[in-house]
Amino acid sequence: MSDIQFETVGRAGIVTLNRVKALNALTEPMVRELGEALREWARDDRVERVAIRAEGKAFCAGGDLRDIYTRRSEAVPFFGAEYQTNYRLGIYEKPVLSLIDGVCMGGGVGISAHGSHRIATENLVFAMPETAIGLFPDVGASHLLSGMDGEAGLYLGLTGARLGRDGATAVGFVTHPTEAGRLGDALDRIAHARALEAGLDELVVDTEPRDAEEAAFIDKVFGADSVLAILERLDDEGNDFAAETAATIRKMSPTSLEVTFREIRRAEGKSLGECLTTEFRILNQILEGHDLYEGIRAVLIDKDRNPKWSPATLEGVDAEEIEAHFRKPHDGDLRLPSGPAAP
Repeated sequence: MSDIQFETVGRAGIVTLNRVKALNALTEPMVRELGEALREWARDDRVERVAIRAEGKAFCAGGDLRDIYTRRSEAVPFFGAEYQTNYRLGIYEKPVLSLIDGVCMGGGVGISAHGSHRIATENLVFAMPETAIGLFPDVGASHLLSGMDGEAGLYLGLTGARLGRDGATAVGFVTHPTEAGRLGDALDRIAHARALEAGLDELVVDTEPRDAEEAAFIDKVFGADSVLAILERLDDEGNDFAAETAATIRKMSPTSLEVTFREIRRAEGKSLGECLTTEFRILNQILEGHDLYEGIRAVLIDKDRNPKWSPATLEGVDAEEIEAHFRKPHDGDLRLPSGPAAP
């Protein structure tokens, strides 16, 4: 059975991720097939809206890291195709609705965040945990994170902190919080309802807002002008949340932290296309480096959970080398489609 399936039901084109054993991690064929389906449905007047759903206990845990580890710099075409599909979702002229039940991280965020609706259940686990493996928040995440209130996005990008349905609703990722038992109703309304918004609104449940004290603390600490300054503020605070957050950050790839800080700061006010172009520049440099493969090795290959970052500390990171991540690649910038139906 295919890892990704497409069907037309009623008014909707329905995408189903079906790589269950791999938590629906995306492969290059999957993102290319998704892009092709979106192109076809953009031209099909019978398709009024698109739904993206998944089989199994995860929506999508990200990209296929084992494949990236094997391909190394030859994985550029995968990321290029993925980012192009992310962009196509962002400019799509028809509603794109993601039905999210379970883990939604990395590439899963990329295929859901840029659509019109994100319908998520109490089982949602949302995160951008890339700094833990020597990567950085990509798939358009810099656009998403930089647009969050205060410093919530920078906090999530640097720490990889996980949010449930309520937290993800509070920061603006989830548009329609619901219960797992109502996802079937949601899909039915996407496929058949004339009044889509009214039908979906009936499924929405109340959620808890962000903790105001914690949000203010994050804004205060993560408003610093460097990663080192953030750590200094955390160390000075002396409370448990600050200590745990500082300990988490110090486990991450120093290079990834520095890249992520600059990436999210510079994404403020930029379009999705501009953000994806910058991310593609960073990606090309990351694939030529050390930390991504060391991070994948530690998590998935040897599973020792003890990556040896190079450089090993934030103090050892060269500012010029970080800036090199933002320069145009030798093979050129990301080619963005000019419209939803463009080849």
